[in-house]
Amino acid sequence: MGRDFEITEELPVDASPEQIWDAIATGPGIDSWFMGRNEVVPGPGGTVSTAFGGYAPTLPITAWEPGHRLAYGDEPAPDGRFVAYEFLIEGRAGGSAVVRTVTSGFLPGDDWAEEFEAMGLGLALFHRTLAEYLTWFLGRTAVPVTVFGPPVADWPQAWRLLHGALGLPGTPRPGDEASFTVGGVARGGTVYHVSAHALAVRTPDALYRFVRGFTGAMVAMHHQFTTTDESTAWQSWWDTLDWAGKPTRSTP
Repeated sequence: MGRDFEITEELPVDASPEQIWDAIATGPGIDSWFMGRNEVVPGPGGTVSTAFGGYAPTLPITAWEPGHRLAYGDEPAPDGRFVAYEFLIEGRAGGSAVVRTVTSGFLPGDDWAEEFEAMGLGLALFHRTLAEYLTWFLGRTAVPVTVFGPPVADWPQAWRLLHGALGLPGTPRPGDEASFTVGGVARGGTVYHVSAHALAVRTPDALYRFVRGFTGAMVAMHHQFTTTDESTAWQSWWDTLDWAGKPTRSTP
């Protein structure tokens, strides 16, 4: 048993088709809103590669129309599994545009529904982050920061712990203000996305994202718009929290 699926999202943004193309069709652009480190071999017959922990797919490009359309995706596996991604860009008056993203494929097995739900929540985070990047950080390139926490035994408690460490209420909403210290530097920002599997905060120099990983751990998947790689500072901050229970200390 399995299921064919298609998830579509439209993002109206105040960016030109050329700026959007740079964000979705170059390695540094994708680094600034997706996950991990990315590389694009451009043009028809090219590839899009992502390195995120042990996940490192290289996907063939199936459509390449600069400023208009980009598509790439898996070849079907023996069990039929595949995922394909398509971006359609439509320019609007005044230098704005709409990005239409279509994610489609096939999920095999009897547990496809759980995987489909997690995929939908993940795509919602990525789409929202792309919109934030195109709205607030155009012309800037991020350093991706990825930090894996330990396995979480109690997710409601883990989220409460994280919310408290970020200076947020127990049930945060988009627009709430966060306040926290990492590497001895006080930071403030605004929540821009919340779901059952993710929390995301925008600051003047970063997009910070905290995600329920498919391995059962909390994962920090950040985009830092400075020249400094803050992986070590975030790892130290991460290690101050006991994801299985209570906080140990609030700052490194």
